[in-house]
Amino acid sequence: MLAEPERVLEDLRSLHARRPADWYVVDQLSYSVTLALHCLDLQYATFCPGHPSYLSAAPDALFGVPYAWPDAVRPATAGLRTLREEALLNDRSFTAFFARFVSLHAPHRPVPRRAFTLCSPRAVVLHYPRLDWLPSRPEGPEYVFSGHFTRAEPEGPGPFWESELRRLRLGGRRVVLVALGTFLSARHDVLEAVARGILSERQDTSVILAAGDRADSLTALAGPRVSVAATVPQQALLARVDAMVHHGGNNSFTECLAAGVPALLLPFSSDQFSIAHDAERAGVGLCLDPNGLDAGSAGRAVSTLLNAPRHALNELRRHVRSRGPAQAASRLIHLMA
Repeated sequence: MLAEPERVLEDLRSLHARRPADWYVVDQLSYSVTLALHCLDLQYATFCPGHPSYLSAAPDALFGVPYAWPDAVRPATAGLRTLREEALLNDRSFTAFFARFVSLHAPHRPVPRRAFTLCSPRAVVLHYPRLDWLPSRPEGPEYVFSGHFTRAEPEGPGPFWESELRRLRLGGRRVVLVALGTFLSARHDVLEAVARGILSERQDTSVILAAGDRADSLTALAGPRVSVAATVPQQALLARVDAMVHHGGNNSFTECLAAGVPALLLPFSSDQFSIAHDAERAGVGLCLDPNGLDAGSAGRAVSTLLNAPRHALNELRRHVRSRGPAQAASRLIHLMA
């Protein structure tokens, strides 16, 4: 996340000299770019692709330590203490590097108080819904909550998936999408447990399994009620399925909200724990520990989601759908004018 900062600084300086921009938009996790923009004193907006707590104002908040934990995943006191100690060392190391870099390359610029909270002083776009209980953020910039980044009118899933959906509906009138993201699809043990649990618990339910490069190892599951694929058109399918099982990634979370689809979250790392907590608190999903998962608990959790009323989900869906990429872009342009 801090790759080749000197080269990035020089590349950005050269780019701006050739094609000067009025302002830039930078991924908040691209720390080398943010550091370069700060040193060059260029106007920019910050885009935060993860949980809003990645930019926390609380003095005891640390990057890499969830601001809140879901009920099913709560580390022991000793483990949490170790995590906080490591995160604090990382925070201090990052901040010290930023200070040395600014002093060397831009001594006229202020030294960031904390590296992980360095962001645009003008505008920050948060890829998240505005939830009442979220922690406070650094003072200064205007915050734009995008709610979601899905198409206003989702494209269809295409002929193949149209055919697959018809086939799966013959096997079970409900369909559940299971996808753990790009690199977590390597946890084929979790994917298999979830699929088998749903099939055993719900005779009326079929499964679409996005298995990444482990698709071949899970082909034995394929059948009248299961479709196994390396990749799936997730946004298009969410408009057509009844529930989803995902890893608590921000895209999956907000895409489910925009589609009005309840979710079982299986968080593994990073901000996924905070997102799983928010999903539970908002009443739009359930969370289980993926590392202690068995087929029975997964199947029962999905069944609970399919049977539960969706008042909270529908309310949050309306809130999320009232925003979106077009609204966020319009607001950002106004703030940066």
